[in-house]
Amino acid sequence: MFKKGTKIYSIVKGKCPQCHEGDFFSNGFTFNPSKITAIHDNCPNCNLKYMIEPSFFYGAMYVNYGITVGLSIITFLIAKLLFNATLLQSFAAIFIALIILAPVNLRLSRILWINMFISYKDKTTNKNS
Repeated sequence: MFKKGTKIYSIVKGKCPQCHEGDFFSNGFTFNPSKITAIHDNCPNCNLKYMIEPSFFYGAMYVNYGITVGLSIITFLIAKLLFNATLLQSFAAIFIALIILAPVNLRLSRILWINMFISYKDKTTNKNS
């Protein structure tokens, strides 16, 4: 399940969705706002152009929205049911969780978005074609 050639491999490792070898993001994980979502123009390994069309990654906002909603619901349920927090405390917990996990959400939404449109191509099949 978590081997090269699967979408989950590309997503977790932050690799090119086509070759699973080149890095997708220009920088390692960081909290620097200007570097969080910086990606290479092309894959360093297979030269896949990451910006498929102008403003391609605007669609990642919808993925980020879904992740944020899911995270908010889970945080609310944990705060309310496990810690018996008040409504205000639950919303504070949601706010803190979303701020802390914002870099993860931004990076995850971009890599998920591109993996929806590009599939893995094994080198051996490309040579034979």
